[in-house]
Amino acid sequence: MSGVMKRMGMIFRAKANKALDRAEDPRETLDYSYQKQLELLQKVRRGVADVATSRKRLELQLNQLQQQSGKLEDQGRKALALGREDLAREALSRRAALQQQVTDLETQHSTLQGEEEKLTLAAQRLQAKVDAFRTKKETIKATYTAAQAQTRIGEAFSGISEEMGDVGLAIQRAEDKTAQLQARAGAIDELLASGALDDPSGLAKDDIQTELDRLSGGTDVELELQRMKAELAGGSSADRQAIEGGAGEGRNQQQPQDTPRFDKQ
Repeated sequence: MSGVMKRMGMIFRAKANKALDRAEDPRETLDYSYQKQLELLQKVRRGVADVATSRKRLELQLNQLQQQSGKLEDQGRKALALGREDLAREALSRRAALQQQVTDLETQHSTLQGEEEKLTLAAQRLQAKVDAFRTKKETIKATYTAAQAQTRIGEAFSGISEEMGDVGLAIQRAEDKTAQLQARAGAIDELLASGALDDPSGLAKDDIQTELDRLSGGTDVELELQRMKAELAGGSSADRQAIEGGAGEGRNQQQPQDTPRFDKQ
């Protein structure tokens, strides 16, 4: 049972593969691949934009922290000038805490800037590959279309295409059917002429009458031929009358008899 199932599965996969191969159009596959590459390039560009946005946000925070650090430094100087060392110490302590945040932000900023450069370079390389693939895709599509058109024209001229094959088969069937009808009509005529088939119209002749008509037709042809020969030879009217007299005897269809001939002295 397992062997039968495996064989059925293999047959199904083979037929499915053949159907897919028949339905697949290389041009559509190339267009789909190009579309996927454009989507990937768009994602890379979006990633570059997101990293750049994060980097810009860190730069704004760094500017704010640096401004606060500068303000605290000024406040410490003023406090020392006024003799308030405690206020100066507090300002410097806050400034030190802000400086630590500035250092952390600068590290993150440097990291984001490196990532942005990598993504930008990757986007440029991917853009070059997409452009090259687009050029190759259009070349392949044009070549495939030309080859397909040339193949169809060749098949049409040679008569092996599906459309022309159907037309050829229809013509062949029509010719075969016509020949069959002609042969059937000829056979029926022969059977009616021989009397093997009865004519329901009552116009058919029996075999004796048919034979008599045939002999009479042959005699008329011979007489007409003799008359034409006599006219061409410039024969006399007596000769023509003799020929016509012979024609009358031929029409009566008399049997030849042995009669004695007398020579004139």
